Amino acid sequence: MTKSSKRDIDLQLEEIKSAIKRFKNGASINDIQSDSQLSVGLRTLQRRLKKLQEQGYIVNSGNTRDSIYHLAEPPHPYGVKNSGSVSGEPVALSAQGKEIQKIVSNPEKLRRPVSYNFDFLRLYRPNIDTYLTEKEKQQLLETGKTARMNEPAGTYAKEILQRLLIDLSWNSSRLEGNTYSLLDTQRLVSFGEVADNKSQMEAQMILNHKEAIEFLVQDADEIGFNRYTILNLHALLSNNLLPDPSASGRLRTFGVGVAKSVYTPLAMPQQIEEMFELMLSKAGQIKDPFEQAFFIMVQLPYLQPFDDVNKRVSRLASNISLNNHNLAPLSFVDVPGDLYIQGMIGIYELNRVELFKDLFLWSYQRSALRYAALRQSLGEPDPFRLQYRDAIRAIISTIVSNVLSPKSAAGRIEQAADALPEQDRKRFVETVNAELLSLHDGNFARYGIRPSQFSAWKEAWNKSEQ
Repeated sequence: MTKSSKRDIDLQLEEIKSAIKRFKNGASINDIQSDSQLSVGLRTLQRRLKKLQEQGYIVNSGNTRDSIYHLAEPPHPYGVKNSGSVSGEPVALSAQGKEIQKIVSNPEKLRRPVSYNFDFLRLYRPNIDTYLTEKEKQQLLETGKTARMNEPAGTYAKEILQRLLIDLSWNSSRLEGNTYSLLDTQRLVSFGEVADNKSQMEAQMILNHKEAIEFLVQDADEIGFNRYTILNLHALLSNNLLPDPSASGRLRTFGVGVAKSVYTPLAMPQQIEEMFELMLSKAGQIKDPFEQAFFIMVQLPYLQPFDDVNKRVSRLASNISLNNHNLAPLSFVDVPGDLYIQGMIGIYELNRVELFKDLFLWSYQRSALRYAALRQSLGEPDPFRLQYRDAIRAIISTIVSNVLSPKSAAGRIEQAADALPEQDRKRFVETVNAELLSLHDGNFARYGIRPSQFSAWKEAWNKSEQ
């Protein structure tokens, strides 16, 4: 019998917790076996359940034979909820993290006002000074590595793009106070359906995230810690959300404050510009992808280079280095908003990263395990479709956006196939035709098609086939 690796066990534990979560009144062993995708025996499942109980993640009720399992809700070390996650699972805090949390939990009037500390960025030496220890980097790599690490940048993210669009759009928006549910977000991202009882601003925020994520994933070869990427990322995320439309994608030219904090960022445009360029330069020099990700999550919000939407930019920008190395993305699964803000205040007011790092390490493990489980359920992708993904996407987008008839579409597909090696042309035509036949209301977004375009094409296509 092959011994399970630590990664396999972690995946199984996550799947068990997810299965239990789906039963509001608790789950029996039979419920867990039938509802999950686990392929383990009864004794192994019992051992995994015992391990989760010992770790404090689940509790059980009833006698041994008829036990019902529930997710536990462990207490916060300071008597409040903000070390718990959205799922009710605890965020492991270090002694330093707890110390920072205690300091920033004091009323604002008891905290000393501070301004931007130039040395916090200037004294950071890429690849010499690091926020993450070597052990932490290795643990993150073990958790986040994928089978696509030797493939072109962005390969892994493209494979899980539809799930990533929903997860990251929802979680990042949720951290800004957006009240869309995960199901609302899925309907908006996948079908363009706006929730009736939500504001237009909330829908705009989520759609902006969707476009920004697609920008990072689909143009991976040109994406990096450079001015082009960060400014355009801000433009996409802030689209139609700022009082001054021209402020999207532009560095700040006036002073701002930070809510719930006694920190005052830079106000002079020349200094903002100087430190913005220095931040990008240092980020680009960092070799470790996890240190890069964490560095930008720390330094970009601290600088506050934009009128607003800074934290959103930093969260998506943290995925640039992960995407470039085909590591599992960070989608902030279950991250509690109040603990996230406390971690940021620790950076703003104390220039200390330990609390925020605790949250980063915890959050990345949850995100990586989520996508590892997703990839296992999806199976291995078709290498041919993967090789010609961009070409397939482009031709389908062209056919739909131009409302081509079946006859015109066939000619355009043959024309695209002619540019490929001869041995691949026939299969390319067959693959594109299969994709067109399987196009429906729930999957057209992956081709960059808008709802109005799809509706117009579908109506014309159906009429021509009658």
